[in-house]
Amino acid sequence: MLRLERISKLTPEEVIKEVKRSFGEGGLGLTLKEDAPGCVTFEGGGGYVTANVCQEATGTRVDLVTQEWDYHVKQFAAKLR
Repeated sequence: MLRLERISKLTPEEVIKEVKRSFGEGGLGLTLKEDAPGCVTFEGGGGYVTANVCQEATGTRVDLVTQEWDYHVKQFAAKLR
């Protein structure tokens, strides 16, 4: 299991949109299992990706947790602006 935290200049809504684009349809094609305000979870390939986002004074805090998708989550976090 991998856990990463990043601060983004994007709004929480924009971050969630990017997570969905990267890991859902059109991206890795994982199945969306949870879609709640500030939290999305995808499953597939024997693992999962969860993103929790929260607006803070310094930007949007993005907590990413994954199992089996470490490489892809690291790539996503590295590109997150």
